[in-house]
Amino acid sequence: MHFLRLIRPINLLIIVLTMYGIHFYILSVFGQFQKINADSLDFFLLVFSTVLIAAGGNIINDYFDVKADRINKPEKLIITKHIKRRWAIVTHWSFNGIAFLIAIYLSAKYQTLWLVFIHLLSINLLWFYSMLFKRKVLIGNLMIAGLTGLIPLLVLVFFKVSNWYNPGYSTFDPTNDLTNIDYSIVYGLAVFAFIQNLAREIVKDCQDVKGDELIYAKSLPMVLGEQKSLLIVKVLLLVFPLFCLLYAVLQFNSLSSLDFMDSLIICIPFLLIAIANTLTVVLISKTNGLRLFTYNQLIKVIMLLGIISTYYYGFFIP
Repeated sequence: MHFLRLIRPINLLIIVLTMYGIHFYILSVFGQFQKINADSLDFFLLVFSTVLIAAGGNIINDYFDVKADRINKPEKLIITKHIKRRWAIVTHWSFNGIAFLIAIYLSAKYQTLWLVFIHLLSINLLWFYSMLFKRKVLIGNLMIAGLTGLIPLLVLVFFKVSNWYNPGYSTFDPTNDLTNIDYSIVYGLAVFAFIQNLAREIVKDCQDVKGDELIYAKSLPMVLGEQKSLLIVKVLLLVFPLFCLLYAVLQFNSLSSLDFMDSLIICIPFLLIAIANTLTVVLISKTNGLRLFTYNQLIKVIMLLGIISTYYYGFFIP
């Protein structure tokens, strides 16, 4: 049980749902009229390796955060209290080693270095984030947000490398009439995940100020103060509602009534996320522990809505 708490199974489940949601969306929307190579076992291995790297990142983050966690969340302290430090580091490297071997196998099979590069980059970024960059103003936040946004793009890379040079699927094969797949929703989800997670990371820093002071970290709330940091969170959360408003103004005026209803059905997830973000911005006012925790959970729920949207589009767009 303590080990499960250490690797944060809910966060790992969200990664799985995200990757399989995009997988389902691409095959459901485009697979009905295009021949797409998507080996189920290979994709499972990709998801598994990603989960292993994320679990290893959670372990190494707690490994370097023992001192701060004794102040910020003593009731959740696991390493040194329930699991020895040496076992934590051995597990971390074991997870990363298995994930990297999977990346080598997939890269060799699909004749690409992209998967090895992305896995190696993620492993090293999580290590240096935990050891050094999380103590730097905004740099650590941007790194974690970037890695979160990378998850949808990793699925996109898998689809591209498994089809590019594969006879019978590739657009470079003159006997194949495969058209380009529109990955715009995947790109949008990646940007959305980056912005939302950046906002959440700043809220978490507001929660952890006391412990961060103990380890000489320089988080955004320690430099600007909590109120100004939460103002940045508000701006980040308003990006998506403003985008939806702009899209509605540009698109809906020129639509017929039938097209309008079709577009409205497609835009339901966007509308729900925009409303949820706007309500969260309204709720953010004075800071205290309870409210900061609430903001954190609300942003998590909104990110879950973004994941659910991939399944929604997979069902309704075809």
